[in-house]
Amino acid sequence: MSGLSRVIRSGVRRRRVQTIVIGLVTAAAVTATVLGAGLLVASKAPFDDAFAAQRGAHLTVQADTGVVTEAQLHASASAPGVVAAAGPYRVLVVTFAERGGMRMPPLTIVARADPGGPVDRVELAGGRWPAGPDELVLGGGAIRIPPGVRLTAPGGTEFTVVGTARSVSDTASAWVLPSAVGALDGPGTADGYQMLYRFADASTATEVESGRDAVLATLPSGAVTGARSWLDVRQRAVEDAAVFVPFLVAFALLGIVMAVLVVGTVVAGTVGAATRRIGILKALGCTPTGIVRAYVAQALFPATVGAVAGTVTGNLIALPVLAETGQLYGSANATIAWWVTLLAAGGVLAVVAVTAWVAALRAGRLRTVDAIAVGRASGPARGRRASRLAARLPVARPVGLGLARPFARPVRTIAILLAVATGAAAVTFATGLGASLLRIQTALQQNVADVTVGGDPAAGPAAAPTVDPATVLATIDAQEGTRARYGLAQAPGTVVGVPDPFPVTAITGDAAWDGFEMVSGRWFTSPGEAVVGGRLLTATGARVGDTLTVQVEGTPVRLRIVGEVFESGMAVFTSTATIAGWNPVDYRVGLTHGTDAGDYAETLTGALAAQGLTARPNGLGTDPLLVAVQGLTATLTLLLLAVAALGVFNMLVLDLRDRVHDLGVHKALGMTPGQTVTMVVASVAGVGLVGGLLGVPAGMAMQRLVVPMMAASGGLHLPETLLDVYGPVPLAALALGGPLTALLGALLPAGWAARTRTATALRTE
Repeated sequence: MSGLSRVIRSGVRRRRVQTIVIGLVTAAAVTATVLGAGLLVASKAPFDDAFAAQRGAHLTVQADTGVVTEAQLHASASAPGVVAAAGPYRVLVVTFAERGGMRMPPLTIVARADPGGPVDRVELAGGRWPAGPDELVLGGGAIRIPPGVRLTAPGGTEFTVVGTARSVSDTASAWVLPSAVGALDGPGTADGYQMLYRFADASTATEVESGRDAVLATLPSGAVTGARSWLDVRQRAVEDAAVFVPFLVAFALLGIVMAVLVVGTVVAGTVGAATRRIGILKALGCTPTGIVRAYVAQALFPATVGAVAGTVTGNLIALPVLAETGQLYGSANATIAWWVTLLAAGGVLAVVAVTAWVAALRAGRLRTVDAIAVGRASGPARGRRASRLAARLPVARPVGLGLARPFARPVRTIAILLAVATGAAAVTFATGLGASLLRIQTALQQNVADVTVGGDPAAGPAAAPTVDPATVLATIDAQEGTRARYGLAQAPGTVVGVPDPFPVTAITGDAAWDGFEMVSGRWFTSPGEAVVGGRLLTATGARVGDTLTVQVEGTPVRLRIVGEVFESGMAVFTSTATIAGWNPVDYRVGLTHGTDAGDYAETLTGALAAQGLTARPNGLGTDPLLVAVQGLTATLTLLLLAVAALGVFNMLVLDLRDRVHDLGVHKALGMTPGQTVTMVVASVAGVGLVGGLLGVPAGMAMQRLVVPMMAASGGLHLPETLLDVYGPVPLAALALGGPLTALLGALLPAGWAARTRTATALRTE
């Protein structure tokens, strides 16, 4: 065993290039694999830990007070499969009066005597639980209002904020004592009962649905106005981190493919270059199994070092992403589970080991006599026909020799081709991913305006009746440099069965240019029509073509849904003519090319002085999540490109060492160093071009597959327009990336070949 150890150490020391390449490719594969698998598992941990500690509700049910009694709801706790229940609690949707000029959105308020109980133990994040009927605790996701502030209910009763809390089941945006219900209930206040259930089995949607059916069977028909599964809450909680997973999995697969290609080629090339050494080792008593083990170990040594580096890098990159999810529920030290890291690194090392073993089998099968007799002589002559054809081409002789060389080593040529194609696919995928994410951000922000116009930001749509929208729009139209404009007003709305308020936006004019993308249906064209976000459709069970009643500032508004707009949240867009008394509060303006937004805003502010409106350039920033995704994409892409170039470099080094004697002959016949470089570069240029042409379609296919998966992880359905991001010029540039990658990998070996002395090369056998 000591002799075999010396063989392994000697091989690792002598083949520094191959050692470095294997280490880097393994590090790249492990980094991407740890990120993909680790984020998928770890992103759910903060929510799952909090849900278990707070005994979250597997099912939250809203019931109609006019159809069901408290006694009937109490009895539903004995439904089959229910192991614990809490409630019924009175639940009210209340819009408090303005506080310091700021409009308050409707709050879903639940009346509970204490934060504990068998289901949904509310966790106090600050302050205390209400002790009297005039005190209120706000949810952690609600408006940020410090304790001590007094809010006025619709009936005139003042409530003091005494604390903040969070419900992992997202059952309310505020809590009061049951004795406060009388002061909150009144005209314009939606109310009902809330029941919370935990089931014996609720790990899948089917099991939750079965429990839901069992509960509904115990209640009168029409009693339940809404029911929500804990799985839906969980999905929203992990969406940000889950967005990272599909593209990280894609990079992990690219890294693993690169590892197979490079490691297999390195080991196979090493075996081919060391045929005589293998014969001598066998003559000295090494068994075929020992020879194979030696070459596998020579690959595993740098791969293990690379795997350690990859695990550290992957865990460090994942920390900022997991920190966002952990802060959401008060969890700390969110990290990738050790078993995930171990499994990812071990899986990549297993791939390296199997690849090296397959490539090294040839060394074990070589007969001792044949290996010693063959030595380092060339194998069967290949590529002669290609050499004759290349000699007839109207190109310089060194170029012809280089173009014919790939046919002499078809296996290595295929490996170079696949390495370049993988690098080109990574760049194409990263380019398409970045472009799609920018378009998605624009569509989600729905604000690509150059200038915004508004008055008091605290005013609501009903607070601006003195400003004539027609006059404002006419003034904007008359301004030089105006390309498009529209006005909008926004107020919170609620729907029965949906606990949280959502924005209702009323628009005057054409807003289609401002980043709005339709998933299905069409944009609204007349009063009473509306387009809504996909999440609202899911939450209410509505479809395009249905009618939905929305409570807007205590007024029921009946809307016919004519389209689904690409939207990250639950939102409604309609015309200002749909809701009586609404006037635009803000206006958005798109400018013609070359118009300075600052000068335009200054001039328009003067023109609108009589209306009390101010124009300002739009300064919307970039989503931090988008920046993180693009940073990760760039890092992993550069890593894979470097590995692809190193793969080309390694294969050329092996090839030049194999034919160093031929190189000496060429030099003896008059080939200059410059011609030598040209020959080496030409030997990979054609392969690089073909690799680029193969990698670009593969990268486009990955973009079309991964980006919708990322959107689906965030609960979004992508319109086709957000995926069509490649144009003819970018595609041509991406295709040229293949030859560029091959050139980068060929420069150092070409320089080494050019510097090799003729006598030294001729003495080499």
